Amino acid sequence: MSTCTTVSRQLGEAQGATAPTATTWLLLEQPGPWGAKALTSSHLDPELGRALEQAAEGTGVRIALVRRPGRHADCRTRSVRQVYAAHTLPGNSWVRSADTAAPEELLRLDFAALGRGEHHTFDTVLRGVPHTAGPLALVCTNGKRDRCCALLGRPLAAELAAAGEHGVWEVSHLGGHRFSPTLLLLPHGYAYGRAETGAVRGALRGLREGRVDLDGCRGRSAWERPAQAAELAVRALSGEYGADALTVVRTEELPAPAVPGPHGAPAPEDGTPLWEVTVAHTDGRRWHVTVARGAADPPRPESCGAAVLGTPARMDVLAVRELSLPHAPR
Repeated sequence: MSTCTTVSRQLGEAQGATAPTATTWLLLEQPGPWGAKALTSSHLDPELGRALEQAAEGTGVRIALVRRPGRHADCRTRSVRQVYAAHTLPGNSWVRSADTAAPEELLRLDFAALGRGEHHTFDTVLRGVPHTAGPLALVCTNGKRDRCCALLGRPLAAELAAAGEHGVWEVSHLGGHRFSPTLLLLPHGYAYGRAETGAVRGALRGLREGRVDLDGCRGRSAWERPAQAAELAVRALSGEYGADALTVVRTEELPAPAVPGPHGAPAPEDGTPLWEVTVAHTDGRRWHVTVARGAADPPRPESCGAAVLGTPARMDVLAVRELSLPHAPR
């Protein structure tokens, strides 16, 4: 059976810089089935789902539904639900935990503050506390968005839970169906694709020790795609795996014509979007990274059941230049 996932694998499509973007994730437990747009097509009140979408718009907060691995029966009885908020920017990564029997309470949150990494209303409205039980692993399993997410994601979530990994949840949407099974690790916000149980357990062990595993990494969700590409490129070049050792301090779109990359890297044609991204290390080092947007050829299905083939955008790193540190005064 040909699926979007098998085609992507056969074409050797790169996964880097394809992570979903959000500075903060707000996760609400919702048992039962999910539709393609889970916030408004599940057993959650659709009016509440629409209101939450509107409240989060433009704040940097992304809302998703989660459920525990396994069977998804929902008797529609009023029950206590788990709620998480997770901020993903380096130097201020955190997860807060709460529970509620009234999900409409989430509308009282200050979404702009959450997007900035301030959790005071989460704590006061929902009686939130720090989550101290280790990283959260969110595996996309929403078959109504794409069948690959259900066929490949649900077994992965079940295997991780059976292996004794704590903090494993099924999540309603992470994008990049063709990279299934996909998952997101919080609080740091690194996304992964084509994930296998052993590799995920290794990535979780690494994060508990403050290290990032680059194998299958799609990028850090705190940044837009050009910055995701730049950060991953600097990690690969410098051999830096500390989760919070690098941060993106500036992303500037450059005018055409573009600058060709080194070592025979092709120069993009005039008009191709270009960015210069500045990546900083906690030790003071900095890099300028030139990133161009290209298109993946040949055309391929971006999800199962797509009516037409697509050429999904890709981020091409053209150059990585380490900046000289200023001389210390004598």
